[in-house]
Amino acid sequence: MLLGRSYFALRTVYRRASSVANSVSHKVKKCPTKTVMKAYIRTKNEERVDIQFQYVDSNLGLDRWFNFNRSLDDSVQQIKERIIANIDKACLKYKKRKLKKNPTGDMDEFKLDVEVMQNSEIIAPEVPCRKILTMPNVFIVVNGQSYHLDINPPTVKTLKLPNSIMAGYPVYPSKLEVEYCTVFDCEFLWFKTNELVDMAPEAHSETWIQVGTGFSYTTSNCDIGNWLKVKCIPKTSSKIGLPECAIASQVVEAGPGICPFEIRHNFTNKFVENDGFRVVTYNILADLYADSDYTRTVLHPYCPPYALAIDYRKQLILKELLGYKADIICLQEVDSKVFDADLKPIFSSYGFESEFSKKGGQVSEGMACIFNASKFQLVQSSSHIVAEELSSNPLVADLWVAVQKNENLSKRILERTTSCQLLVLESVFNAKRIVVANTHLYFHPDADHIRLLQSCVTLRLAQEMRNRQLDLGKEVSLLFCGDFNSCPGSGVFEMMTLQNIDCDNEAWSSKPDEAVIDLSLHNPIAMETACGTPPFTNYTSGFSGCLDYIFFEKSKFIVEQVIPLPSVEEVTQHCALPSIVFPSDHIALIADLKWV
Repeated sequence: MLLGRSYFALRTVYRRASSVANSVSHKVKKCPTKTVMKAYIRTKNEERVDIQFQYVDSNLGLDRWFNFNRSLDDSVQQIKERIIANIDKACLKYKKRKLKKNPTGDMDEFKLDVEVMQNSEIIAPEVPCRKILTMPNVFIVVNGQSYHLDINPPTVKTLKLPNSIMAGYPVYPSKLEVEYCTVFDCEFLWFKTNELVDMAPEAHSETWIQVGTGFSYTTSNCDIGNWLKVKCIPKTSSKIGLPECAIASQVVEAGPGICPFEIRHNFTNKFVENDGFRVVTYNILADLYADSDYTRTVLHPYCPPYALAIDYRKQLILKELLGYKADIICLQEVDSKVFDADLKPIFSSYGFESEFSKKGGQVSEGMACIFNASKFQLVQSSSHIVAEELSSNPLVADLWVAVQKNENLSKRILERTTSCQLLVLESVFNAKRIVVANTHLYFHPDADHIRLLQSCVTLRLAQEMRNRQLDLGKEVSLLFCGDFNSCPGSGVFEMMTLQNIDCDNEAWSSKPDEAVIDLSLHNPIAMETACGTPPFTNYTSGFSGCLDYIFFEKSKFIVEQVIPLPSVEEVTQHCALPSIVFPSDHIALIADLKWV
């Protein structure tokens, strides 16, 4: 860095450069020995480039970053002129102060010498920027301070912490965008302070105390009343970029106290052994449906608005899910933004992989399957819009023939955005494969017939995927999870567990003017529900019942453990679900399965 030396003392260092006009480079004497800093160069596209470096001169009282956005067709001379103009502008106050004291002073004291060099040679002024970016060992030299060009270094473009942070819950960047590296190449440092003087993230303060490392930091009661700061250092295996910091806009607040899911965590304090796995299915209540006046005033008026906000609920959801130590997690009503910004990155930091399947149409929510990458590897993944499969897939031609007989039914079922998610996972320990199906069926009370058709479409797609694995000589089984919006005794439940649906089943006429005629169904795979039929998996002020299931192939697995569900007293402590301690109107089902 340039410390305690004036412009005048250094301005002759590269004076010989002025004689260079027509050659690409010209020999000059070697640069003075100084600490070499970096000029960060980022190519925005094929036309523009960003140049960034820090210039320090204690004699000028100057210490700041300079940023330039230039055309790649700019010449070296144009770049030099822009650097000089910007630094001159930054030094304007110093100049005025000096000239006021000495009006006849030497103006040469304020002149800047800037050169672009390769090794110890000055690059000619007409050389375009585009060319120098292809040359090795290029430096920008400003009054003797050398800046080595670092082309496209790892960069943090966006970094932000969430607005709501509660003690006892994991916190992580709510917005994080990096360039020329991945999030998990980066290094993260966490700090706290109870004396925030300057909200600028780069502000230095001796009151900042480091409290953690890693992509996330789990707060404690000791952090209540403190501000948090995260520092992200972008990295690759060969480069380190400029660190960026973000400070939370609010202090850490107290949490809601002990939540019922934390009691359930007592049964899941370690992962299942390698001869089995733990599976979770959970409708987490999409923000799309929770954040509306109708929800706050009609559906869930008993739940405080702040507890319906996604910034609050997702803290509970993540703590709940992480505490279950599951190997396969099937989620429904997952907002795409929550998957991308929260579920995927936080679970990736814990060694999980995840797949997302959006519903059809313009709906921004869907399903996610998250699995433990130390226990399973992904073989195949697909997503299907059920209505599209119904009308086009030969596997369900008999269903489509029956549907077409009723115009009202055909119109209604084709308008549904219901989708299903299918994955083939292979155990890394025994090479056995599982076809995992995940769905969320149509909700309407008069639509048992539609749900039965939708579940049959999904089941046949899953069975076809299972059969293809068998054809490959693989040992494979079927797991079907989701929010089926169907109670025990419904057509869906009977098809899954009893295997047969007769043409006169009452489910076919759940809405008389859409009745399904002359259609019988057979499920060739005997399945069972891992968690039985609890009194409720959904509990609101207007309805309670069992709607969610983990169906598994009976001949392939045994149930080792079912995690107890919360009691009626627990779910009604705050009237109903959701509440300040339950982030969804559904309850997660959790079971430990073991291969036979």
